[in-house]
Amino acid sequence: MSQFDVTVIGSGPGGYVAAIRAAQLGFTTAIIEKYPTLGGTCLNVGCIPSKALLDSSEHFENAKHNFAGHGIIINEPQADIARMIERKNEVVKQNTDGINYLMNKNKITVFEGVGSFESATQIKVTKNDGSTEIIDSKYTIIATGSKPSSLPFITLDKERVITSTEALNLKEIPKHLVVIGGGVIGLELGSVYLRLGAQVTVVEFMDKIIPTMDGALSKELTKVLKKQGMKFMLSTAVSAVERNGDTVKVTAKDKKGEEVTVEGDYCLVSVGRKPYTDGLGLEKAGVELDERGRVKTNDHLQTNVANIYAIGDVIKGAMLAHKAEEEGVLVAEILAGQKPHINYNLIPGVVYTWPEVAGVGKTEEQLKEEGVAYKVGSFPMRALGRSRASGDVDGLVKIIADEKTDEVLGMHIIGARAADLIAEGVIAMEFRASAEDIARSSHAHPTYAEAIKEAALDATGKRPIHM
Repeated sequence: MSQFDVTVIGSGPGGYVAAIRAAQLGFTTAIIEKYPTLGGTCLNVGCIPSKALLDSSEHFENAKHNFAGHGIIINEPQADIARMIERKNEVVKQNTDGINYLMNKNKITVFEGVGSFESATQIKVTKNDGSTEIIDSKYTIIATGSKPSSLPFITLDKERVITSTEALNLKEIPKHLVVIGGGVIGLELGSVYLRLGAQVTVVEFMDKIIPTMDGALSKELTKVLKKQGMKFMLSTAVSAVERNGDTVKVTAKDKKGEEVTVEGDYCLVSVGRKPYTDGLGLEKAGVELDERGRVKTNDHLQTNVANIYAIGDVIKGAMLAHKAEEEGVLVAEILAGQKPHINYNLIPGVVYTWPEVAGVGKTEEQLKEEGVAYKVGSFPMRALGRSRASGDVDGLVKIIADEKTDEVLGMHIIGARAADLIAEGVIAMEFRASAEDIARSSHAHPTYAEAIKEAALDATGKRPIHM
């Protein structure tokens, strides 16, 4: 029987990072993955492939609508969806091959098969050929991630009524894509096909899109996406999804309680994700789940079984790759006797539409609910020289600071490269910077980041320079 100090079940961003950090700290480490490629949802059917398609569709959008304004004259561009999918697969392979390299470099043993507990210290690996192998592990980290959720009355045929996984591999551009859910996944994949020529209608139960993010971002993104041609049915509760040949009909009730319908040739169901624990054999190890099917953990991400930990989408908290990575590092370092920490308030959220949307810290809505006295500074992207130079004038930066201490409590951005710019807010808040600290820090000119400095100036009560 093979023996390891640490075994990780699942090779997504949380799992493979946990394995690498454990190996770096001197543990003999194994990782178990049921699929033939490493990387989990993120690298195979999530973050990486969706960004590849977003980038391809953005290039097409620019070629079709924006190149002429830059003095670049080309014939009418055509979208080759097959080539876009092929390129996406190439990007995925490069990344998954990179994970294989890192496993070899760090001398991590990789088992391909389904990992399930036989006891708290023994794990059975059931391989694709049906053979099994038992390994012994001092510590185990559960990192099995999540899978797309649906609604109980929806039948996912994965042909016309699809999840994000199938949306990444369509063989044609939809004529009319109906998206159920106005969250991150629905808006990103909706943007891909909107740019390629599809009509896109988003049906959202709440009264706004990206409902967990700051209201200013939701309002601005709605305005921008409407300008791009996306349609929205907000405060609308879906009650039925029916397929008839190549047509999918979505029936719902609007905020007045009246029945409405919308028909398309594809329906993307993007109503969130749920933790994936099927086949883990948690009952044999005695590991407990909570009422939502998540693995129960304490503040150290330790389950009720002392030598078993869990990280990422399978436990409580935001289902984000970078959150899982931080948790993987934390557990490995705890096992090594170190004292790491994660500030969950400072895990940024990002939507990779264009313009991008990103936020970290408290939203204005949260601070109102908590009764915290705060002040707000904002600055529009269209007032920046860099934004005008690139033509990316939509969006804003919003900084929320404590009314008395001026400490930054939240930063929210919609605009070009918001996904990268939000790191400035994470660092500032990690070191408990004030709005004045940011305002007094030199920002290179011309850059998109200058909007952060200007918003900080506004939050301090001083007048922004360029507005």
